[in-house]
Amino acid sequence: MSKHVVILNVVGLAPHHQRQMPSLSAFTWRPMRPSFPAVTCSVQATLLTGTKPEQHGIVGNGWFDRDTREVKFWEQPGSLVQSPRIWDLLPNQKTAVLFWQQSMYINAGVVITPRPIHTHHKLIQWCYSKPPGYYEDLKSEISDFKLQSYWGPLAGIGSSRWIGRAAQATWRRHKPNLMLVYLPHLDYSSQKLGPDQPRALREIDAVVAELLAEFGKEASVIVCSEYSLSPVTGALYPNRALRQAGLLRVREIAGREYLDFELSDAFAVVDHQVAHIYCKPGTFEAARAALGDVEFTTIAHPRAGELVVVAPRDKWFAYYWWNDWNKAPDFAHSVDIHCKPGYDPCELWLDWPRTLRSLHPATATRPGLVKGSHGRVGDDGEGWAVLAADEKSTYALPTGSTKATDLIPLLLRLLTK
Repeated sequence: MSKHVVILNVVGLAPHHQRQMPSLSAFTWRPMRPSFPAVTCSVQATLLTGTKPEQHGIVGNGWFDRDTREVKFWEQPGSLVQSPRIWDLLPNQKTAVLFWQQSMYINAGVVITPRPIHTHHKLIQWCYSKPPGYYEDLKSEISDFKLQSYWGPLAGIGSSRWIGRAAQATWRRHKPNLMLVYLPHLDYSSQKLGPDQPRALREIDAVVAELLAEFGKEASVIVCSEYSLSPVTGALYPNRALRQAGLLRVREIAGREYLDFELSDAFAVVDHQVAHIYCKPGTFEAARAALGDVEFTTIAHPRAGELVVVAPRDKWFAYYWWNDWNKAPDFAHSVDIHCKPGYDPCELWLDWPRTLRSLHPATATRPGLVKGSHGRVGDDGEGWAVLAADEKSTYALPTGSTKATDLIPLLLRLLTK
């Protein structure tokens, strides 16, 4: 029995990265098939519940709420996950959860997750934390968490280093039985520069090495990822296709076009290489025909679209529905992860000419900038992630390749037997 287990979620780590992660040279690696769709919130919920999106309900990073007629991306309440997670299954174990999604208000003793506060005058860099005030304690010890290093044009290794330092402080202060640590660096570097960047791998390996030096002797360490990324060469535009077919409608407000969720017969909520198509009754076949030669599937959960489409291996889906950029909605040129009805990796770049003209930061709107994406899961290893264990916990690994639902039985074996 292991009294302490740490999970390091090194997002974007692929099976073929093993030789480029010397800190993990003593670990036993297994290729791990993600659940579909292979996007952050969905796979994290699968890892931590042992169930698939059909059961836990996290069908993507965002979805269309049919009750409020709003698209909701990156919503954080833990109650959104409809299956028990590992801390619910082990209520007597002290658990710390650092920067995993849907972690607000959960049944864990220690929690840290970004929650910036937008006031009338400025953005307050803040993180929700349990116990109350814990983030403020870390801020005085480490520094404040810089949201700009976590997402947007300035995203980089800084956020993973801060999370790593917070994990070390949490280990020293609380010694949790189970600690879950999310390290995002490879994900964003792969989208900006393409997968398999040696520098990014060296940077995240250094963070992992520091963490192993802190608690590797006392804790069993499991390293996982959520998916791996594939090179992409451009985007597809399902909302434009639906609009051209007369299925998607817009409202023009102050000279700008906004998607009309009420009157549209079909529209797409895009998420990397996956898009949920929400269709009114009787429009399913028309929507399918409008989208052309792409792969279709379904997810049997009320939050999912009537259709789920998957981009070709070298493409991703952009949310744009307008053809005239003078009528683009006001959020199109900004980092606005909650207003956009789709994930927008172009937020990782600045539009310098627009920024200099307006004297305010403006993000790029050129999908050709994006070099890596994810969401697809293939039988040939496409999109597959990693499950790796140190010498103390190798015995709990399944033999051969694994799947995302295997993490829960592994943790239960380590923590309860």
